[in-house]
Parts: sequence; C-alpha cells; structure tokens
Amino acid sequence: MPLAIYALGLMIFSMTTSEFMVSGMMISLANEFGVSIAAVGYLISAYAAGMILGGPMLTSAFLKITRKQAFLLLSSIFLIGQILGAVATNYEMMLAARIITGISSAACFGVSLAICFDMVGPEKRGLAASVVLGGLMVATALGLPIAMLFDQYFGWRSSFWAVVVLVLISGILGIKAIPSSLRAESVSLRKELSVFKNAHLWAAYSTSMLIIGATFSAFSYFTPILDRLSGFNSSAIPLLLGVYGAATVIGNVVTGRLADRFMMPTLVIGLLSLTSALVVFGFFVRNPYVSIAAVMVIGLTGVTMNPAMTARIARVAGTGALVTTVHGSIISLGIVVGSTLGGMAIDAGYGTVSPLWVGASLGALGLISLLPYLAQSNRKVAKSTLKPCTDASE
Repeated sequence: MPLAIYALGLMIFSMTTSEFMVSGMMISLANEFGVSIAAVGYLISAYAAGMILGGPMLTSAFLKITRKQAFLLLSSIFLIGQILGAVATNYEMMLAARIITGISSAACFGVSLAICFDMVGPEKRGLAASVVLGGLMVATALGLPIAMLFDQYFGWRSSFWAVVVLVLISGILGIKAIPSSLRAESVSLRKELSVFKNAHLWAAYSTSMLIIGATFSAFSYFTPILDRLSGFNSSAIPLLLGVYGAATVIGNVVTGRLADRFMMPTLVIGLLSLTSALVVFGFFVRNPYVSIAAVMVIGLTGVTMNPAMTARIARVAGTGALVTTVHGSIISLGIVVGSTLGGMAIDAGYGTVSPLWVGASLGALGLISLLPYLAQSNRKVAKSTLKPCTDASE
C-alpha cells in the first residue's frame, strides 16, 4: 500500500477517536460545564448529526477542487473544531465544536476513501479500504482507552489536544504523500446526484445501515449487560471492551483481504455470524464464558464488514467522493438507529438484555436485504452452466 493510504488511516483514527472519546469522559465534562450527564450525551448526538446531515453538503461544495485539496481543507476545518473544543469555556462552545468536527469528519471520511480508490487498482480497493477504515477499528481498541487515561491523569483537555497533534501529523503526511496529480471530480453536482437514482445503491446503503445498527444496538449497552447480567466486575469490563476492540482490528484485516474477491460471501457469512452471536448472547447472557465468546464474535464480524460494504458501494455506484461520504453518513445513521432502538427497548420495560434482541432483529433484516442479490447471482451461475454449446466439435 502507498504511504498515503496509511496517512489517510491515521486521519480516520484521529477523527474517530475524537468522535468516541466524549463517551469516556462524560463525568469530567459534566463537572467542567455544570451540566447533566444527559446533556453531555447530546454532544455525541451533535457529532453524529453533523456527520449525517452536514458531511454530504460540505463534500458537494468541494466537488470542483482536487481530492488532495479537499482532504487538506477538510482536515483544517476539523482541526479548527477540535481546537475550539480543547479551549471551550462553556457548554455552548463545546456543542459548536462537536458540530464542526462532525461535519468535517464525515466529508473527510468520504474524500479519504475516494483518494485511496484512485491510488490502487480495482482488485485492491477492498484491501486499501481496510487500511483506511482500520483507523476506525484501532480508535475503538486503542484511541478511546488512551483518551480516557489522558482524562484521568492530565485532564480532559489533554485528550482534545492529543487529537489536535495527531491531525497535524496526518495532515503533514498527507501533504507529502498524496499525489497532487489525483484528478478533481470535474463533474456537476447534478451529474453527481444522478448516481443516487440507482436502486441498487440504496439497497447497498440499507444493508450497511442494518449491519452497523445491529452491531451498535449491542455495543452501546455492553457495559450494563456485562455488569448486571453476565456478572463481571466493573473493573473487568474495560478489559472485555479491549478484547472487543482487538477483535475488530483482526476482523478488519481478514475482511480487507477477502472483500475484493469474495465481497458478497463475506457479507453473508459475516451477517450470519453476527446475528447468530447476538441470538446466542441473548439466550445465554448470564453465562460469562458465552458472553466473552459472543463479544469476540461481534467484534470480529460487526463493523469489520466495512471493507466489504465499501467494495459493494464502489461496484454499484463508482468511487465518487459524494457517494462514499453519503455511505459514511449512512453508517453514522446506523449507529444512531441501533443505539436508540436499544435504549427504547430498555425504557419500554423489556430489560437490559433487549438491545441484543434488537441487534439480532436488525441483523436478520440485513440478511433479508441480501436475498434478491443472492438469487440474482444464482440465476447467473445457472445460466452460464446451462448455456448450450454452439460449436459442433463440442
């Protein structure tokens, strides 16, 4: 992989760490700004809202410039938002910072994937995407715990400044490593939007949303599930989350190597494994050994299907920055949908275990969404097998 691919992965790691780290320092931020824990939770929602709504609009504004220029501009906007968060003196400033970083992060996510697709051939797009998206996995496994340690020992602002330094480093690497010769989009917004008339693209988006929704309906509530139902001590839960994070890194590497040649089988097997793990977890949630195994399988097969999902989008609708940015927004929507439905199930009185069943239901819907394409593939195979011979010598 070219050095630029790793620079893009480092940028995604930095931005994803910024996205998730607020959840690990809720008490510190609540005390700092004199607000409730729920109000700090809105900071996470603000980031997600910026990604879902603002990312595609910002990407559209940058369609006429080269992808390297777009990457550097978006990184600069994110840097400004992150610095604003680091120096925030009140809740309103922090809220604005989260919106700015969310919008620029989503757009940078899409542009980074578009750059990596331009730098490798079609046969290596899944592998390249796994390196870039690996930043997301490593942020979960490493970035979030380190940010929490910074908060505990040096204060929450140090975590924000650490991300600022990482963004600067990845931006400098991008200046040096990303070729200036990469084409600009050079298309009108109307032409770019015409891609979204493709029904197969929306089917692919739907599957991606359901995969991420199924994963995060469980992941968002791992702590209370493992604590209250599986019987683990609170001191052991960070270790279990670390195991989950390590599993996502391993799964991402494996999926990245399979996504180009076996995209659809990867999605089917991954969804089957994810849904099965959620069902088994739900039935045997009070068994600690089953719980550990289920957490590992969810880590191996959940968000790690990102390279296969991205490869599918590229095959269906190309590698345009707007297409990939909207895909990033769909993934963020999946996070919101999964965590929200899981919380609603608990609030409705179905118990702490209910997010696992919500996740299993979303995973089953994801499998159903693939059925038309599996049937289509089988028909093509059957036609090629039954094709009559036209050569008399045969």
